[in-house]
Amino acid sequence: MLFRMRNMDWFIVVILLLFMGISITLIHSGVAAWPEFIGYDKRMFFYYILGFICFFGVSFFNYRFILKYHWWLLAGGIFLLFITSFIGDEVNGSQGWIKVPGVGLNLQPAELFKLVLIISLSAIVAQNNNEELSFSRKVLPLFVLTCVPFAIVIGQNDMGNALCYFVILLGVLWTGNLKYSHTIMLLLVISVFIYIGIKSYISFHDQISSYLVSINKEHYLNRLDPWLIPDQASRDASYHTKNALIAIGSGGLFGEGYMNGSSVQFNLVPYTYSDSIIVVIAEEFGFIGVAVLLLLYFFLIYRLILIALECKLREGSIIIIGIISMFLYQIFENIGMFLGLMPLTGITLPFISFGGSSLLINMASLGLVISIQMDHYEEHSIT
Repeated sequence: MLFRMRNMDWFIVVILLLFMGISITLIHSGVAAWPEFIGYDKRMFFYYILGFICFFGVSFFNYRFILKYHWWLLAGGIFLLFITSFIGDEVNGSQGWIKVPGVGLNLQPAELFKLVLIISLSAIVAQNNNEELSFSRKVLPLFVLTCVPFAIVIGQNDMGNALCYFVILLGVLWTGNLKYSHTIMLLLVISVFIYIGIKSYISFHDQISSYLVSINKEHYLNRLDPWLIPDQASRDASYHTKNALIAIGSGGLFGEGYMNGSSVQFNLVPYTYSDSIIVVIAEEFGFIGVAVLLLLYFFLIYRLILIALECKLREGSIIIIGIISMFLYQIFENIGMFLGLMPLTGITLPFISFGGSSLLINMASLGLVISIQMDHYEEHSIT
């Protein structure tokens, strides 16, 4: 343990401490105009304490032990997702939450499963011993495997986390030595599928709208209409994204000042403590504030890439790339949905948005990266 503590990547720890300060500061401003959410900044501090305990706990744990039992981990994760669809609590239209008694935490199994999926897919792909992945024996079965949790989570009305599973799959397959021909074919299939899906949604919008309303899934209209057909979207559907875009633009270069955001402090943007927290930093700290946050993300991702490149064991580097894929998707999706680049989903901004489940999973993911790094250092010191 002393060896691991001495060789801990303190650069990542410092970034996490900066994230904590930024998160609590923004949440404090984001809830100032919402009396029912006052105190969320203090709760986030508590979640960060739990997160650091989780981070250091996982970093001192030998990750190879987890890989040995990845099938059990995967089966348990899918089972938890399945039962959550029936016994889970509904929050903001998504039935995917389980209350953890004693700590005031609502656990979201869909968030937890992202790390489970990374570990399991990496363990399976690493068995290929650096050979090119067979499409029929590896790529297709892993795609089908990923479709199972995707379908369950989509049924829980959580499109953001469901899409993240396929992003993780792509990252793992690419690192696992996917054939270039298969890569091109896969990208073409995805591009054609997205193009046909968008064109069909626009062309047959009335029919699709009627069907979604008939199966009580009309919330998808509020997420897709402002993205694909903003001019035809209803006022209620476009309220969130339009006001968020106005707030981001009003921040200018230096922002309107902390706790002085005209849109944030007058309740014009929903969920400013959670999904919309990027609006707080953009309006109150301007382009400079957003740039600083993105720079911290860049330093974190860059450091993770270096650790992945240094890793001698294939499964370790694949896990790290899977985690990087997860972070990049969440960052791009969260920010992009308020700029009109992505559909509106309930995905959080990593380490910044209020949320115990997402923070604990992200902290555990980085703890796993440190565990992989420490394992490499220990082998190197022995040899």
